[in-house]
Amino acid sequence: MYQSRQTRFLALITLLLFSSVALAQGTKITPPKNGYSPSDDVQLGREAAAEVAKQLPLLPEDSSADSYVERVGGILAAAIPPEFQHPEFRYSFSVVNASDINAFALPGGPMFVNRGMIEAARTEGEMAGVMAHEISHVALRHGTAQATKSQGVGVQLGAIGGAILGAIIGGNAGEVIAQGSQLGLGAYLLKFSREYETQADVLGAQILARAGYDPMDLARMFETIEKQGRGGGPEWLSSHPNPGNRYQRISQEAAKLNAANGGRRSQSAEFSRIQSSLKQLPPAPTMAQIASSGNTNPNTGTRYPDDSRIQTSVEPPSNRYRTFEARDLFRVSIPDNWREFGNDGSVTFAPDGAFGNREGESVFTHGSIVGVGEVSSNDLQRSSDRYISGILQNNSYLRAEGRYRTGRLGGRNALMRRLTGISNVTNRKEIVDIYTTMLNNGQLFFMVHVSPGNERNRYTNAFERMVQSLTFLQ
Repeated sequence: MYQSRQTRFLALITLLLFSSVALAQGTKITPPKNGYSPSDDVQLGREAAAEVAKQLPLLPEDSSADSYVERVGGILAAAIPPEFQHPEFRYSFSVVNASDINAFALPGGPMFVNRGMIEAARTEGEMAGVMAHEISHVALRHGTAQATKSQGVGVQLGAIGGAILGAIIGGNAGEVIAQGSQLGLGAYLLKFSREYETQADVLGAQILARAGYDPMDLARMFETIEKQGRGGGPEWLSSHPNPGNRYQRISQEAAKLNAANGGRRSQSAEFSRIQSSLKQLPPAPTMAQIASSGNTNPNTGTRYPDDSRIQTSVEPPSNRYRTFEARDLFRVSIPDNWREFGNDGSVTFAPDGAFGNREGESVFTHGSIVGVGEVSSNDLQRSSDRYISGILQNNSYLRAEGRYRTGRLGGRNALMRRLTGISNVTNRKEIVDIYTTMLNNGQLFFMVHVSPGNERNRYTNAFERMVQSLTFLQ
């Protein structure tokens, strides 16, 4: 995708060099402190974009809508002020066939614009306004700057990548691309700060003016988004909070720029044709609907695990193992007949028949859960107490058995506690062993092993292998 579009992008740069817009001096912007290199942004964006392309329904590259958005994006990217141009970055633009009013850009340049955003805009200029705002976040490197500010440079690239993946989609739809990415580290990237939003508004207005659009198109698009949010708040605004006086701030910047021929691109007959062509397509699904169609079992065509059924007989763990790696967080060996799926900061490993829905609730009878959780204390026992308390509240049939045992997990001091009870799914005694340890970033790491009591011996080797093979990668 990047190579085929780079030629068009270079041509647009040449075009703009020979048809530059005369601008007054706009507000000077100072990019925030960033402990990562531009090449780190490129790596993060490339990996995340590949995952997005796998998991989200993109319109074909040769479709009229995708080609059109690519052209508009190239014009905007070429209009980035020289001081914010990064030669390593490769801007690309794709259309997601989703009805939500949303768009997001990844570090290093890949941008994805929802079909719903194009259909909601009243003019090409409004659509370009959102794109210019997103490009500004990329050019100012706000993603890795936020990571630097919140966590320090010690956080590995994979952790940031997972956080970005969780942030760009958000909510239930975030699960579409969260699997296989870093677990549970998205909290500090769920929203851009209001400071960064102001910077992106200002630079976005400057980019629009340099590209020949009316800078006020950005402000007008914000109004359009808010009106069409129907009080619930569009997804785009949830990750781009209003810094306050947004319309007035953009108006002030537009007055400073005083662009010659400003707005000549804002109205476009092609934009109207593209909107008409999109209306001819079947209705686009919501992001929530896209998320709910994920995890498809390639053998049965059903969604795993939600369309799976708990079975009375479950295949025992295989004697053959494979390695599972969560990006830059941990590596662990699991039986090769266990499948995995992510959910809410954790990944579950289970054989077929051990996970499914029962009366509308997810149930789990055999296997392991590994993940991380946010805690308010660096004290391991206190944090473990709180985590286990949550399990007991959600599984009233379980009771803690005995006290904590100490041990090691991934080379770190760890605690282990056993819970037992009569499962209301299998009507048999269930044994739940919980291992916990603290990560360097202050999060609680947990490994939970579950099996019926009368089958425990069949699972002992697999559970012990997981504990012994666990390796932290940071």
